[in-house]
Amino acid sequence: MAEPRKKGLISHGIAAQNRKARFDYKIGEEIEAGVMLVGPEVKSLRAGRATLTEAWAGERDGEMWLFNCYIPEWQAGSHVAQFEPRRPRKLLLHRKQVKELASSVARDGVTLVPLDIHFNDRGVAKILIGVGEGKKKHDKRAAIAERDWSRDKARLMRNRG
Repeated sequence: MAEPRKKGLISHGIAAQNRKARFDYKIGEEIEAGVMLVGPEVKSLRAGRATLTEAWAGERDGEMWLFNCYIPEWQAGSHVAQFEPRRPRKLLLHRKQVKELASSVARDGVTLVPLDIHFNDRGVAKILIGVGEGKKKHDKRAAIAERDWSRDKARLMRNRG
């Protein structure tokens, strides 16, 4: 018998998403990584309260870290388990993946962009990181024009048939 879900909590699926990342960057390779969290952070993620819009990933001391990701403090937590909402969080990757990502970031104009934080089938928090290259202003304008045209085209087809 399935256990009833608590209202508003995410047991699997996307907890936080960086929707603007695909607009601002051309995403090449995508890598799924584990992330080291403390208990109240996981509870806050399950409530869907994290923000990835200003977050980025980078190398520090031969390890990959997630910087500037906002996970608010869990309100029901005790004062002992408090944490810094924007603290750097270590990403769990294989050594070969860390070297590969560090070499790709060494190129000009390439950055590691967190795309989403999700819970896998086992309920473990994972982060999807994309190797992104910044788009120029004209590329963004072309994306907006394409999006508007596809929306208008769908509206015309819907009205015709």
